[in-house]
Amino acid sequence: MTTTIETSDTDEDVEQSGIEFPTGDDLASSRATDFYSLDELLSESERAIRDRVREWVDTEVSPIAADYWEAARFPVELVQGYGALGIAGGSLVGDGCPGLSFLAEGMIAAELARGDGSVATLNAVHSGLAMTTIGMLGSAEQRARFLPRMAACNVLGAFALTEPRHGSDVVALETRAHRDGDEWVLDGEKRWIGNGTVAGIVVVWARDDDGNVGAFVVEHPDGADHPVPGYHARKIVGKAANRGVWQAQIKLQGVRVPAGARLVKANSWDDTNLVLAKSRQTVAWEALGHAIAAYEAALTYSLRREQFGRPLARFQLIQDKLSHMLSDITGMQLICTRMSQLQSQGRVSIEHAALAKLNTGDAARRVCAMARDILGGNGILLDHHVARHHADIEAVYTYEGTDSIQSLIVGRAITGMNAFR
Repeated sequence: MTTTIETSDTDEDVEQSGIEFPTGDDLASSRATDFYSLDELLSESERAIRDRVREWVDTEVSPIAADYWEAARFPVELVQGYGALGIAGGSLVGDGCPGLSFLAEGMIAAELARGDGSVATLNAVHSGLAMTTIGMLGSAEQRARFLPRMAACNVLGAFALTEPRHGSDVVALETRAHRDGDEWVLDGEKRWIGNGTVAGIVVVWARDDDGNVGAFVVEHPDGADHPVPGYHARKIVGKAANRGVWQAQIKLQGVRVPAGARLVKANSWDDTNLVLAKSRQTVAWEALGHAIAAYEAALTYSLRREQFGRPLARFQLIQDKLSHMLSDITGMQLICTRMSQLQSQGRVSIEHAALAKLNTGDAARRVCAMARDILGGNGILLDHHVARHHADIEAVYTYEGTDSIQSLIVGRAITGMNAFR
């Protein structure tokens, strides 16, 4: 598919009748973001699910993303379509989950972020954190109880780990779980909890009476609008990134859950790290998606926009920026793809995830900034999409462990010495 853009440029290698350049899938595969032909590594099924998600993003998400981003409105009308894609649960097998390959799961995260960071975060929280925690650390009975409804998106999930007084220092967990007969009683506070005001199933991390870390499923049987007694969630307002997905400040005041609500395989911080290692891989792919979106928008704009009698793409400064952006994107693709390959072999570690997030978060931030620069004043308008990605990458750069925290995890692996304490 090609689009003809009228131009007054008369150089020999550009026809006077116009510039033809690919868009959509052709753009991604030929001139832009698959420079090293990584698409050839995909199986037919991986390519099919990638393309299905891409089509949904292009037809359902991108056209309305700016509206709900500007209004800071949760895109509730997209939840049904997201559920119909059959991607919630990602690589989890059974209990209604799709059992995707790790590579397909990563590409889905990138495609969703290419469309909108808020929708990508919805997926990362619901599928990549809440469902993954239950799938990895729950018993067979617990998985069967919760996952089928979550896979169908009949109920959304949330993951409550971060606390107001402990952002990066999550190990200093203060939320407490006290055993009282056949129930656990939860008390504490959580902050920056994605989906915390709309989720019917919330995985809450807390320390028990022995000081051990555990994951407790708080279920709102009558829906998020009618939370269980003692669960108070307040939407955080005033955000300048990922405005279409809601984060919550949560107070847990004597919240009672059945004894069977504690996930049976969640008994230490090492168990928590199993989930975080997985979720950071998802975020690395998300950063790639933001970079691809910003780059493709900047490339398209530079071919269309004329200044001084020629397209911006004709100027050396623009070509230099585009080349550096593509270099960053290709490096991100390679590190994410190799990480998924290691994961499929059971060889990926939290250090691998940290290096991937460190690399992609920084590179995507750089790509989005250059895209905004190429668009000039139009770069701050939501109409051109780049402004959203330029803002949203700041959230990606920070959540699931800041750039500095990821570097210290990698530094510990390099030196054998822990710089955290």
